[in-house]
Amino acid sequence: MKFRCDGLELSEAISVVSKAISNKTTSQILEGIKMVCADDKLILTATDLEMSIEKTIRAEVYNAGETVVPGRLFGEYIRKLTNEQILCELNEKNQLKISYTDSEGCIQCMEINEFPSLKEIQKDNFFEINKEDFKTLINNVFYAVAQDDSRPILKGILIETNQNTIKAVAVDGCRLSISNKNLVMSTADFKIIVPGKNLNEVVKMLDNEGTVKVFIHSNNIMIDLGDTIIINRLIDGQFINYRQIVPKDFSTVVTINREQLEDAIDRASVLSKIDKNNLVKFDIKEKNLMLTSNSEIGNTKENITVGVKGNDLNISFNSKYFSDCLRVIDNPYIKMNFNSPIQPCVITPCEGNDFVFLILPVKSR
Repeated sequence: MKFRCDGLELSEAISVVSKAISNKTTSQILEGIKMVCADDKLILTATDLEMSIEKTIRAEVYNAGETVVPGRLFGEYIRKLTNEQILCELNEKNQLKISYTDSEGCIQCMEINEFPSLKEIQKDNFFEINKEDFKTLINNVFYAVAQDDSRPILKGILIETNQNTIKAVAVDGCRLSISNKNLVMSTADFKIIVPGKNLNEVVKMLDNEGTVKVFIHSNNIMIDLGDTIIINRLIDGQFINYRQIVPKDFSTVVTINREQLEDAIDRASVLSKIDKNNLVKFDIKEKNLMLTSNSEIGNTKENITVGVKGNDLNISFNSKYFSDCLRVIDNPYIKMNFNSPIQPCVITPCEGNDFVFLILPVKSR
């Protein structure tokens, strides 16, 4: 095995596949990156058995071959060589000799036959979506993915397709997020649960041009980005019936400028964070929304002119939950829908149906 490649391209490729290197494993081989060179290409692969990433870059190949390098060590070493042309050669001791300008280094490689094979994914069933829409779809719900292990199913994002529409759903017990987009095409209707953290890593790799195809086969999905392929194992189980959670009728509907509300909550939360409860109170009356927060060292009041239909209301929320939600909304005006101080707030756009956010209130002191 012998090849030459650009140091910057190699470093960037290592950075991409390293997202699939296992942080917690008893198997040392899962800490490695497999490298295969042939036909003027270098293919790098990493996996934690749940997620696999394969990245292809250009290379001048003198001798085809393959090996597995210690991922983090190799990545750290190559990051120091981004301005170099790198010559890599595997010797008879299973060591990778790395040569650049008048210098060289040597890294002991791992056993290639111990590295797991990637899943074979058939390409019969898939959906296709604009990259920008896919990024928005996942970003709109990812913040509501559960972080603890008490209910593993909630660490996933539910993906549902129906003809040429796609819906993503996430819930963590205190909030629910639903996002809708149109598809370019779909070969069937799908209902799958994908690990949220893995989908978040995928959208970080996407630019805003073109489309992406997502292939579904058995208990896996494959996302093909051209020179990068990501394979994810799906989560088994029954997702919660989110449709039963979202109320359909409301006694108080508030129309408000999204940016004004976000700024007011951010200011009010400065004091609420001091008491570590992040509590912000909403006092809705006539055409005014007053936000208040209190702590041992001070208090704040924010008044916003709003449109109100229905009853006056006093209700309290965790300000972080509201801020997380508002940060991903790009609509200038939203509706906040209420029923009572102990029932959830449902946030929807004033026009369209791109998203639905639900946030549970908290008891105020």
